[in-house]
Amino acid sequence: MRVLSKSFFYILLIFDIAIFSVIIYLDKNVSDEYKIKKGDMLSFDTVVPITAEYEGTRLSQSNKLNNIGEEFDVKLKAFGVIPFSSVNVEVVDELHVAVLGTPFGMKLYTEGVLVIDLTTVETKNGNINPAEDAGIKKGDYIVSVNGKKVYTNEDLAAAVESSAGNKMKFEIKRDGKTKYISFCAVLSKETGSYKIGLWVRDSSAGIGTLTFYSPATGIVCGLGHGVCDEDTGELLELNSGELVTAEIISVEKGSAGSPGQLKGKFTYSTIGAIDNNSENGVFSHLKGKISLSNLTEAALKQEVKDGEAQILCTVDGSVPKLYKCRVKKRSSAFLSPTQNMIITVTDEELLGITGGIVQGMSGSPIIQNGKLIGAVTHVLIDDPTSGYGIFAENMLKTAQNVVDEQLKEAS
Repeated sequence: MRVLSKSFFYILLIFDIAIFSVIIYLDKNVSDEYKIKKGDMLSFDTVVPITAEYEGTRLSQSNKLNNIGEEFDVKLKAFGVIPFSSVNVEVVDELHVAVLGTPFGMKLYTEGVLVIDLTTVETKNGNINPAEDAGIKKGDYIVSVNGKKVYTNEDLAAAVESSAGNKMKFEIKRDGKTKYISFCAVLSKETGSYKIGLWVRDSSAGIGTLTFYSPATGIVCGLGHGVCDEDTGELLELNSGELVTAEIISVEKGSAGSPGQLKGKFTYSTIGAIDNNSENGVFSHLKGKISLSNLTEAALKQEVKDGEAQILCTVDGSVPKLYKCRVKKRSSAFLSPTQNMIITVTDEELLGITGGIVQGMSGSPIIQNGKLIGAVTHVLIDDPTSGYGIFAENMLKTAQNVVDEQLKEAS
């Protein structure tokens, strides 16, 4: 009897571990929200079969699947019997965008000036860093001094010099919150001018690739990732910015441990002001003119399949070209807002020119089965033939959020 009880215990334990493993696997491979097209079924690309139920019946039997704009919660069951999650489902119409793949230039101006480093000041009393001692940190934004707005490095230098060593009140933005710090500048023994011990930056510029233009929202977007400061690594908080046309003039080929880059020049035709610099890319209402090709359907994230695809990018001039690649969804594809896929360049021509994925290709559209599935975001430093990609659906969601926020502000 004891032997049977012990065996039953181990069987039960193994069963519990198996169920627990299945749930962990599904949590990593199932999103908490889905969009489905009118009349389509909600499908899951998982090893474990999943049943979707709404109000006690299978979702496939619900007439809500035919109502565009309908949004509801669906319960999921593994093997049709084990409940493990509830997800939000929204029925949407097909969305078509103009796929681009063209280079663009960015001119960005921060909100205030960004502290990129701290350094000591040599004074007659020794080395001092008044800013650090007062609590200013790398990554802070200095917005104003003594109530006067600071827009440039020169503004800050002038405010510090004119203080003549008297106490100044600094308005600081840190992690989206405002705080005030007061301290005095010190007289530099080396230059004879007043210093506070900071290196700051007020602007940035760079080259990237446009992903798509959405006629439904009027938004054009690119990069697939946010613009971050090269010193702090933090997402730049912009006061203003502009997207302009550009062309590629040369390529620095990438190799293991040394990412290459596309080198370009601005051609200065306006695309639009930067409305949003987010982790999903840069977004702008189109104000200038861009060349639009035939509209392409944007795929939903569950439509993306591991396998062959194409990258649309520009490695010379301003005309994009399709190159072969392979895509593979990451195990945590639905948990990340940005790094959803691994992209591997297989096209011999592109490998010969760039070595794979290089800086400046960020935003290059990825096409699979005639649909836009996403965009290139980053290169893998140790293997330049590969990099990360973002789902097109995630970029489209941010584009819609930009429109919604501006409508809210206008109302």
